Amino acid sequence: MTQAGTGVEEVDLLVVGGGKGGKTLAMDIARAGGRVAMVERGMIGGTCINVACIPTKSLVTSARLLDSLSRAEQVGVRTGKAVADLALLRAHKEGVVDGMVDLNHRQFIDSGMDFILGTARFTGERTVRVELNDGGSRVLRGKDVVINTGTTPAMPDLPGLAEAEPLTSETLLHLDRLPEHLVVIGGGYVGLEFAHMFAAFGSRVTVLHRGDRVLPREDPDVSEALTGFLVEAGVDLRTGVKPIGVSRGPAGVTVDLGDRGEVTGTDLLVAVGREPVTRDLDLDTAGVRTDARGFVEVDDRLATTAPRTWAVGDVAGSPQFTHVSLDDYRIVKANIAGGDRRTSERLVPWNLFTTPELARVGMTETEARAAGYDVRIARMPVAAIPRARTLRDTRGVWKAVVDRADERILGAALIGPDASEVLTVVQTAMLTGAPYTLLRDSIIAHPTMAEGLNMLFNAWTD
Repeated sequence: MTQAGTGVEEVDLLVVGGGKGGKTLAMDIARAGGRVAMVERGMIGGTCINVACIPTKSLVTSARLLDSLSRAEQVGVRTGKAVADLALLRAHKEGVVDGMVDLNHRQFIDSGMDFILGTARFTGERTVRVELNDGGSRVLRGKDVVINTGTTPAMPDLPGLAEAEPLTSETLLHLDRLPEHLVVIGGGYVGLEFAHMFAAFGSRVTVLHRGDRVLPREDPDVSEALTGFLVEAGVDLRTGVKPIGVSRGPAGVTVDLGDRGEVTGTDLLVAVGREPVTRDLDLDTAGVRTDARGFVEVDDRLATTAPRTWAVGDVAGSPQFTHVSLDDYRIVKANIAGGDRRTSERLVPWNLFTTPELARVGMTETEARAAGYDVRIARMPVAAIPRARTLRDTRGVWKAVVDRADERILGAALIGPDASEVLTVVQTAMLTGAPYTLLRDSIIAHPTMAEGLNMLFNAWTD
C-alpha cells in the first residue's frame, strides 16, 4: 500500500536482511495476514544456508565419512583407499545448498510476503530506500522494522594480508582445488572446523593461534583433550604465535611470526571472527545506535534505540548461532505483539563439529567456581559407553558441572560421537531445574550414546 502523494509504501512489518530470525518472523506475520516486506541483497535464505552452517556441515559429513573409512577394518570391512574428490565434494555441498535455497524462496513467496531483492539504506525513522537488483528503486516504511543483516568474515589489520588474497570461511567453500598446505590464522570454532575438515580431505594443515591454547573459554582439560584429537588427525597446532605480516611469493603464502619464524603454505585461511553488516545502512538516519564495532545496540527485548525498530541475529550482537537467531525471532514476535519476552537468562548450547565433536551448554567449571558455586565435577572417558565401543570410536571425554547445594546441573562439555545430540538431553534437564539424579536414574535405551549419562553422573572426580 502506497501512501498517497509520497511514493512511500506502508507495511506492517519491514525486515531488512533475510537471515534466520528475520525471515522466520516475516513469513509468520505474512501468513497471519500482515503486510510484510523483506529486503535481501541476494543471499536467499541467509548466511547459514549459503555460506555457513549448511555448506560447512555438508562437508563435515564428507570428512567424517573419510574418517570412518580409515577405520573400516576395525569393524570388519575391507575397503580401498578412500580419497576426497573435489568435484564430488562441491556437487554434494552445492546440491544441499541449492535445494535449501529453492525451498526458502518458495516459502517466502507462498507466505504472501513481498520479497524484495535489493540493497536498503535508511532515509528516516523506520523508512528505507531500496535499490533493486534488477533496476529502479522503492521506498518503504514499516509500522515495525527488524534489522537482520548479519555479519561477514573479519579481516585483521596485518601488513601484506590484503595483497596476499587470503581465503575466508565463505570463499574457501568455492575453491577449485584442494589446498596442498592450508595455513589457518585463528584457533576458534570456525578455524578448527575447517582445519579438521581439510586434514581429513588430505591437505596439510597448520593452525596459528595467538593464545596459549585453542578454545580459551573452555576449561583447560576440555581444550587440551580436543587439541589432542586434532593433532592425532594431522593438524599442526601452533599456539602462542602472533602473525606480524603476510606475503605471497612463488612458493605460496608466507606468514611472518617474528621471533617464532615463518610458515609458508599454498593457501591461507583467515578465521578471526566476524564483523557486522551495518556500515552502509545509514542507521544513524533512523535513530539506531551502533557500538564501537558496528553492532546494533539493543536491550534485552532486542529493541534498538529507535521506536518500534528491532534487531535480531548476529548483527544485534547475539551469540553467533542460527539457533540463537531463531530464538531472537520468538522474542521479537512476542514483543511486537505487546509482550515482554527477554534474552536474559536464556540457556544457549553450541557445538563444534570436529571429529570427535564438542558439545557445550551452561557454565564451565572455571566459570562456576568464579561465580561462587560449590561444585562437584563428573568426568568420564567416552570409552566407558558401550555404544561407543560398538561404533569402534571411543575418542572423547564427557564432563559435567553440578551445584553441590541443590544438585542442579550448571553446565556440560561432551566430546565424542553424537555429542551434539546427547547434549539436548542435558540441556532439557537444566531447563527444568531438575537434579542430576534425574539423568543418573532414568531408564535410557541400551546401547545408545545417551545411556552414557547414567554413567557420567556416577563418575565424580571429587
